[in-house]
This record gives sequence, structure tokens and C-alpha cells, in this order.
Amino acid sequence: MIRNSKLLLAVMLFILATMLFSASIRAEQVLKTEKLAPNVYALIGPLTDRDPKNLGNNANFGVIVTDDGVVLVDPGATIKGAQMIHNAIKKVTDQPVKWVINSGGQDHRWMGNGYFKKLGATIIASEKAVADQKARKESQWDRLWGLIGEQGLEGTSFTYADQTYTNEKILQAGNTRIEIYHAGQAHTPGDSFVWLPEVKVVFSGDIVYMDRMLGVGSMSAHKSWITAFEAMAEKQPQIVVGGHGNPASLSKAKADTYDYLVFLRETVSKFLDEGNSLEDIGKIDQSRFSYLKNFDSLKGRNAQRVFEELEWE
Repeated sequence: MIRNSKLLLAVMLFILATMLFSASIRAEQVLKTEKLAPNVYALIGPLTDRDPKNLGNNANFGVIVTDDGVVLVDPGATIKGAQMIHNAIKKVTDQPVKWVINSGGQDHRWMGNGYFKKLGATIIASEKAVADQKARKESQWDRLWGLIGEQGLEGTSFTYADQTYTNEKILQAGNTRIEIYHAGQAHTPGDSFVWLPEVKVVFSGDIVYMDRMLGVGSMSAHKSWITAFEAMAEKQPQIVVGGHGNPASLSKAKADTYDYLVFLRETVSKFLDEGNSLEDIGKIDQSRFSYLKNFDSLKGRNAQRVFEELEWE
């Protein structure tokens, strides 16, 4: 009996170790960890769409290790995705996650909140981000269901911020000063950027897309998106961690995001002034930005959305 009990315990421990190892491997396969500065890391997600492998984590996340705990920028799109992020964090520090900042209203910016909330973390988001999360929670859930499946969503719940702010918030985490700014609607209504003045690193959320084309959606506002980028750029960061794509310089962020938004605004405005209709929007030459991933699938929709916004200005 004792021998059987020991054997059963050994088997259970082996299974647990295998599960933990597998989870760690999955995190490494999906999220690439890059050290940006002392105690500051980016978890870089793939440029693909959400799928069962990435559990909705097709985005970038920030890890700021302070002497009073970890500040996480964005918790992932699902409970399992949040666990994936936590596994990656454990590889760089044994500090607990004390704060989670939601940089916006997109699913991967907030729907993993519940995982870290159960660990005792304080969730922070702009007022407009929380309003957007609440307004679109069912549609985002349905979209995730279609992309990652029921199993990938299992355990995920709607958990909102404990602390909100209107335009800015200063978070003093131990000896680390973290500045959070909502400078206007961008990809989503409540987008914010997280600025680390001591190391000149910014986590921009979806205010910046690099290496892949941004999407001007129904929840976006291209004019104030330009303004929000300018507010971020005024900080003169040395490293920009966009919502998607590899961390890079401000000039790269400008080329891939700001210049494209300004191009759309100016080109579509001229297109309108010349009396063209929406059905001819595909004639606009956007080939200057064809180096960006998803160019073919997004260029037409982006121009159409900007056309519709300009009609109402």
C-alpha cells in the first residue's frame, strides 16, 4: 500500500512537472523576451492573427521589475494567455506581479485581467478604456471564440480596472516612476502609452504598430490617433515598444504608423476634394507602405474608414 502510494505520488509529480515544462515551452514559442534596459523587458508576440496556439496573445506586452514588485503592461486576451505571460515573467524575475496596466480596450489589452487579479494585482486603465471594454465585451468574446476556440477561452472572465484615470496617472512602484498617458482616441477609444523616463522606454500599446500595417477600425479615430502619436513622440523615447512588431527607434515607429496615418488623411482628403466617391477608394496608391505585413488585406479598409471619418468632419 505504501509502495503504491509512493508510486502514485511520483507519477503525479511527473505529470505536474511535464505540464509546467510544456507551458514554459509554449510561452517561449509564442512570446519572445527582449531586455530593453535594466529591469525592463518586452514580451514580443507574433505578427499573425489570434489563434489557438497564441491564445489571443498576438501582441506585445511590457514587464517592469521594481523593488516593490512587477508592473505588467497588458495581461493578454485570455486566462490561459495571461498564464503564458506569467510563465515568461517568471523566467526573468521571482517578483510577484503587483500592478497590471491596460493600455486600451482591445481584447489582449485587458481580458487576461482576471488571472492577475486573483494573484492580488491592482488593475489600472483609463476611464475610456474601461468604457470601451464594457461596450465591446460580447463582440470581442465572440471574435475570440471564432479564432481560438472554446478551449482557449476556458476560464476567461470580464474583469475591469480597480483604478482609473482621465488623462494621466503617475505610478510610483518602489523606486521606479511610471507615467501613463491617455492622449486621445487612437486604435481604440481609451488607448494609453506607458512612459519610463529614467530609461527612455515607452510602451505605446496600439498607438504604434511596427512591421505590420495598423488597422483603422470602427472604434478608431485617425485624426486624434495622429495627435496621440505626437504626444508620445514628444517624450523622445530611445526605444518604442509598439502594440505589435519588434521594439525599435522612434523614427521606425514614425515611418510605420505616423507617416501612414498622415498619408491616409492627406491623400483621402484630396481624393474627396476631387469629387471621387467611396466606390473608387481602391484607386488610391498606397504602395509606399507595401512593406508592412497585412498590407493587401488592410489597405482598402483603412482608406474606406478614413473616407467615412472625413465625411463627418
